[in-house]
Amino acid sequence: MARPNDAGLNKVFNDPIHGHIELHPLLVKIIDTPQFQRLRNIKQLGGAYLVFPGASHNRFEHSIGVGYLAGKLAKSLKEKQPELKIDDRDVLCVQIAGLCHDLGHGPFSHLFDGMFIPKVCPDLPNKWKHEKASLDMLKHLIAVNNLKPVMRENGLELPVDLFFIEELISGKKTDPDHPEIELPYEGRPDKPFLYEIVSNKRNGIDVDKWDYFARDCHHLGMKNNFDHDRFIMFARVCKVDGEMQICTRDKEVGNLYDFFHTRNCLHRRAYQHKVTNIVETMITEAFVLANKHLKFQGSGGKMSTAIDDMVAYYNLTDNVFEQILFSTSKDLVEAKKILTDILHRRLYKCVGEHYSANAIPMQLAGGQDINPKPGDFIVNVIKMDYGMNEKNPIDEVRFYRKREPNTAFKISGGQVSTLIPDHFQEWLLQVYYKGTDEKSLARARERFEQWRNTQNRDVNTTELEANEGPNPT
Repeated sequence: MARPNDAGLNKVFNDPIHGHIELHPLLVKIIDTPQFQRLRNIKQLGGAYLVFPGASHNRFEHSIGVGYLAGKLAKSLKEKQPELKIDDRDVLCVQIAGLCHDLGHGPFSHLFDGMFIPKVCPDLPNKWKHEKASLDMLKHLIAVNNLKPVMRENGLELPVDLFFIEELISGKKTDPDHPEIELPYEGRPDKPFLYEIVSNKRNGIDVDKWDYFARDCHHLGMKNNFDHDRFIMFARVCKVDGEMQICTRDKEVGNLYDFFHTRNCLHRRAYQHKVTNIVETMITEAFVLANKHLKFQGSGGKMSTAIDDMVAYYNLTDNVFEQILFSTSKDLVEAKKILTDILHRRLYKCVGEHYSANAIPMQLAGGQDINPKPGDFIVNVIKMDYGMNEKNPIDEVRFYRKREPNTAFKISGGQVSTLIPDHFQEWLLQVYYKGTDEKSLARARERFEQWRNTQNRDVNTTELEANEGPNPT
């Protein structure tokens, strides 16, 4: 994939999203390890490729794209603002963090850490996320491929730069005795703006999203309204409340609302599509049934325990689907049936969907005309937002004017448009039916519509009461 070249020169990759991109030799060394190549076998959008024909892209190409964009933004700030004292070490560390931020994804990406692990490991003291495995896999990758000498040869100072890369991926550490207290950054405490490039905890505007917006939209056949190259062009570091932050031009505020609107559209139209969620629910059920019967080289443990052993976790990819599907083991008969049903499109049926400003529990009871078995219905409640729960992320962005490039200020929603959202969080309720009885399904859908009409009537009544003014008569 990379063009042959001298060992000390950058290599060129042809990416369908970013075109011909050059990557530092150290990045190529990391890409050419088995641990990074593993990402070729993990779908970027999990089970969505079983719904959207083009969504078969993998974490591999996304990670390369993020590494490239991280370097592009860091280099742009370095060239525009030499007073920031960004050096080549900083840029290389940021690139490595972007490249390696997703090393820890499991089979079918977020299905594994968001659906499977919570079901099989409900007692984990802290909610396990792929970022933890990314750090573990990065350490493993460096150790087994003896990359520390190579990193030093390319100008990195260890262990401080490696610690900085880990911070860029995971964010601030917390106090072991008081998890609610965040500890200050240690890798580059004098350059806090660098921590906003790969994973922006302040407002969510980072190169990870830039790449997956563009890449996912391309493969899903959707339009991406956000131009990340334009953002890079106008990005500038300014002092805000005593801390240096990445800011942008005031005229870009409308584009940033488009950025978060694009994120929401991707969730509504693809990531949380009702059939995508049904497929991923079925795959999760199959994985849960197979968990204790599949062993992986390394610890020899189950899928769920492989997260603690990177030798075993290395073998854990989307190929688990085929391992179950083609197995002749009697222990995997139930799991195999579920996956076979997916391929034959014998999917669970969607009873209905409902959006609400609040999470509303719902139950479907049986009756003379509907007799569901225990577990026939699945109620899926999904939080949809702009990335910061009920908050408007634009409130955490600072802007500058053309004539005052070093003065940062905040722009309120009322200064942008009267058409921007008033609310930034909602809940999506989806109900699925696992049975095959068409009469029960039809009755369940009828009852769901009755329930939804009741919810809508209650909301409209509340809005009417809230908007009533003094009686003019």
